[in-house]
Amino acid sequence: MIDVIKLLPDSVANQIAAGEVIQRPASVIKELVENAVDAGATAISIILKDAGRTLIQVVDNGSGMSPTDARMAFERHATSKISSAADLYSLHTMGFRGEALPSIAAVAQIDLRTMRSDDSIGTRLLISESKFESQEPASCVPGTNIMVKNIFFHMPARRKFLKKDSVELNHILREFERLALVNTGLDFTLIHNDVTLHQFFGGSFKQRIADLFGKNLESSLAHISTDTPLVKIEGFIGLPRSAKKRGYQQFLFVNGRFMRHPFFHKAVTGCYEQLIAADAQPSYFINFTVDPSTIDVNIHPQKYEIKFEHELAIRQILEAAIRETLGKTQAAGALDFDSDAPDIPLFNPDADVLTPSDDFNSDYNPFEPSSEASPATTYGSRRFSADSGYRAQSVPDDWEKLYESFSRKRDDAYAAVSVPADEDTAIFAPGDVERASATCMQVQGQYIATSSPKGLMLIAQHRAHVRILFERYMAQLADGDIASQNLLFAEDFELSPSRNATLIANMAHFEALGFALKDNGRLRWSVTAIPAPLSGVSPVEAILTVLDRLEQEGDSDPAAFKAPLALAMARAGAVKSHQYLSAAEMDAIVADLFRCAEPDYTPDGLTVMVLVDNDEISRRFEI
Repeated sequence: MIDVIKLLPDSVANQIAAGEVIQRPASVIKELVENAVDAGATAISIILKDAGRTLIQVVDNGSGMSPTDARMAFERHATSKISSAADLYSLHTMGFRGEALPSIAAVAQIDLRTMRSDDSIGTRLLISESKFESQEPASCVPGTNIMVKNIFFHMPARRKFLKKDSVELNHILREFERLALVNTGLDFTLIHNDVTLHQFFGGSFKQRIADLFGKNLESSLAHISTDTPLVKIEGFIGLPRSAKKRGYQQFLFVNGRFMRHPFFHKAVTGCYEQLIAADAQPSYFINFTVDPSTIDVNIHPQKYEIKFEHELAIRQILEAAIRETLGKTQAAGALDFDSDAPDIPLFNPDADVLTPSDDFNSDYNPFEPSSEASPATTYGSRRFSADSGYRAQSVPDDWEKLYESFSRKRDDAYAAVSVPADEDTAIFAPGDVERASATCMQVQGQYIATSSPKGLMLIAQHRAHVRILFERYMAQLADGDIASQNLLFAEDFELSPSRNATLIANMAHFEALGFALKDNGRLRWSVTAIPAPLSGVSPVEAILTVLDRLEQEGDSDPAAFKAPLALAMARAGAVKSHQYLSAAEMDAIVADLFRCAEPDYTPDGLTVMVLVDNDEISRRFEI
């Protein structure tokens, strides 16, 4: 019999390990920056080309390496961080597995230059596909300069599954944020395609948060701090008023290491129950300091998952610290007690007091027909506007004629509704357009109740109007010839560095939609013109909505801009819940809704209508 078990060559073993350690360019940056931190660097520069596909260069001023150490660093499980298994429970370094550099060398071309501060000359090392090509003396500055070129160049399948440059850059920016937040005392520079995205110096934790996400966030944070024998917790949590549905920042760190910990995340968000909307999330930046022997970081090659020995007790301490801080900030109303108090005049009992006027017209009759609109009639009814919504209008005299028009419009819409192939599930069956009532009814100020041949239909008025306006705006944007409207006063706004990079990369698409944006430098912008359909909507909010979509999905297709922009305009212009609607307005919404291509759901997938069928109604009445 022939033996079948063989020892894999190092090159093959390195490629297998690289599948877990190096998933994309962001993974390379994480490993190289962590090595620079462990080497005692105080300044780290990251230079990228094509979102890391062509070049990832990390330059640091750390301790550097000798020629022998530079060669040994690329051997599997070669490390200076630990020497025995016991060291795993007293880790004070970011890396310790000895897999990062050989994994990187297995999937890319390496050009390494390094020198120790006491040496007069450094060394240069060239590696390609785990094969050493050359090593020779070289003139360089103390520290390490490593260039990773053409990642996955010999692995077409892996390179094919890399996303667009905008997506990969977004992953790099997220990884950079974690590294910069956990190493606040270091100077960092990030350059992509010769454009500096980040550049800041060492400082406090709060300063680093402001550098990364903008100074506006700084004013929305509250400090938390507690120190116990088990854990020391320091950091910042977002005030409830700053909670967001998207674009929030959530970071947990332990002993200078970023971690993902659903148990602690749930503890944080649980403290905000009843304080924020159910679909919103708070921002938080929390550092844990514990005894290294009470945690295990050797669970996953990327070292994001960490086990705690006293997990439940730490969660209780965390919740207590957050609830205490939220209680103080909520009770104090988030006032800035360091600012000057406003001048409040002293009470003067001798001062004259003006008596309110009690003039009124006792002959006024609001129900008396009149050709001229009196002040009171402007509150009586609100007329539907085909452009953007509803506006106040005087009460018309001929109500029957008005309702005839709306009834005809509504019934025409019912007749035009396309019926699904499965007629048993259709709300309207072919030919069944007769209705039990000529009018609709508003329920709880949120829903429109109307009859259907199959039962009683309830329509959420805000969601229905969002769907109507969304399709209207999408049709206007699809025409391609979008008029631009100049603003009387430019609106200024500030972006985080990551959003700023996304805006610069997609500037042509914003201009094609009708925006005119001016770069004021230092992450500050002005919007001077907006698309004409955007009138009545905050232009800054619309821009931020589109940028959020691009950061999350990384899609730079021009069509991807239209949907979030149209949705932002529709949400802003739609009637609100608990807004009074006249019968005419409700009929108009119902008619327009059933002219939509997809009336059942909003553009973001929320249910617009529900049907209580006739069988359910009969069962309720025991008929």
